[in-house]
Amino acid sequence: MRKKIGRILVGLLGILLLYLLLWPVPIDPAAWTPPTLPPMTGVYEPNDRLAHVERMGKGMGVGPEDVAFDDEGRLYTGLLDGRVVRFNDDGTDPEVFVETGGRPLGMVFDASGNLIVADAWKGLLSISPEGDIKVLANEVKGEPIVFADDLDIAADGTIYFTDASKKFPLDKLMLDLMEHRPNGRLLAYDPHSASTRMVLDDLYFANGVAISPDQNFVLINETWKYRVKRYWLEGPKKGQTDIFIENLPGFPDNITCNGQDTFWLALVEGPPTREIFDPLLPHPFLRKIITRLPEVVGPTHTPYGFALGLDMNGQVIQNLQDPTGEHYSEVTSVTEHDGMLYFGSLSEDAIGRVAVP
Repeated sequence: MRKKIGRILVGLLGILLLYLLLWPVPIDPAAWTPPTLPPMTGVYEPNDRLAHVERMGKGMGVGPEDVAFDDEGRLYTGLLDGRVVRFNDDGTDPEVFVETGGRPLGMVFDASGNLIVADAWKGLLSISPEGDIKVLANEVKGEPIVFADDLDIAADGTIYFTDASKKFPLDKLMLDLMEHRPNGRLLAYDPHSASTRMVLDDLYFANGVAISPDQNFVLINETWKYRVKRYWLEGPKKGQTDIFIENLPGFPDNITCNGQDTFWLALVEGPPTREIFDPLLPHPFLRKIITRLPEVVGPTHTPYGFALGLDMNGQVIQNLQDPTGEHYSEVTSVTEHDGMLYFGSLSEDAIGRVAVP
């Protein structure tokens, strides 16, 4: 009897081994050796500047990814369940403005007072002050926009927005990381011709977007490369790209500009998560095996609150952290408004707020 049980166990282990080694997976992973994690000293020195964050709208819903302010000073944010919530001008009494039926992520108001939203499922949306929703773009040259993520609007009205991954949608986000190929792109929507064009392709999870105050360049976060790329819109480098800042100590999410001298960069994951994933990235076959495992036993993240202020040359000039992740973590956006910084998050149920340092 024991021998029979032993043979059954050996057979099951053999089947499990074959599954882990050979079962087809939806990714075609590429090897990448990341740079060494920068030391957490100097401009990245840990601190508790997010320890006293004020929480606005606590309990309104999970995942207030981004925030935007209308001409009346009212704050808007999009939640995981598809609702766009609006606060009073004093920051109280959040109410449902609209429901997109998708997942609203990045949002900015245009010159006509419409709320322009990058919705991960619906595409690029325009929401009128009355709450009417119009799809501006859900494809480019006949190819679907799979994962609309973030946006910014240029002075001429052009909407620059990212398709984070043209292969994997929001609910398959981890597959895009495990594949680690340049599936993302930067797109531009022209409101005058109602047309969408591709600006940049081959981006490693194209995420946050921010246009410089002088309109000379646009920044795009490449989350899986731990860097921010710059695309020149004007000047002698027009049409060229370079690196604005690289080897960040975490995963960059959204980026905004205060309109003057600072870009605010949100790091949705901090150094502890890089320490988990960095050793996996040079090994495609290992990542295939991990992809076959149940999600509950795969790599995890460590809650961490992190945001940086960058000058116009990509130098770190502000550093706000909550290394414990207890006060505000998984920061997805930082928006400066009337002397305050407003934080969005992937997992919190409130908007964070602190005074501009």
